[in-house]
Amino acid sequence: MDWEPPRGEAFYAVFEDSMAALIEAINVKRKMFFEFENTPFHCLDVEISTPTARGGQTLVRLKMRNLLTRAVFDKTFRANDKFKEPDLEMVEASYLYSDGEGSYFLDQESFETHALSKDMMGEALDYLLEGMIIQLHKYNGNPIGLQLPQQVELDIAYTEPAVRGDTSSGSVTKLAKLETGLEIKVPLFVEIGTKVKVYTETGEFAGRA
Repeated sequence: MDWEPPRGEAFYAVFEDSMAALIEAINVKRKMFFEFENTPFHCLDVEISTPTARGGQTLVRLKMRNLLTRAVFDKTFRANDKFKEPDLEMVEASYLYSDGEGSYFLDQESFETHALSKDMMGEALDYLLEGMIIQLHKYNGNPIGLQLPQQVELDIAYTEPAVRGDTSSGSVTKLAKLETGLEIKVPLFVEIGTKVKVYTETGEFAGRA
């Protein structure tokens, strides 16, 4: 029996699946994901240069993070350059533990254990406690990195006690070590055992929890 092409809705489904979605450089926005040279990237910033001379080209300068190597760099594209949408998936996963090989997470849907290398982790261990839920990035089905929540809550493991009237040099902060080992600046009133909120993007004190 000869093969017959699908008709109606089935035909359009097959057609759409065969057409990879393309993104023009001029339409790339901050925090978008795109694929360039078979590699997934995250857009950190965009700068558009409009030509002043007739016949000039509009250029788009992207600050982009390579999601495989974590490297960040700037690159300029023409406005009509096109990128594919990467086969990226974000799944909820809980942090299990780390060893000399990497860090391990439990997929909350499939209950598979996923491993991330030290390079993939970056500085994320500064903010992770056992059982904490994060968003795990998967590219073409393979884990490549993670996205922390905007803020995390951690206990102060050690900080010097505030000295009454200590306003020397006009400073109103002191160093504190969190339970993960990360050191941050905190207000003088913060004591050992206090649970605080920390911005994961900057490592700055965000308030008491």
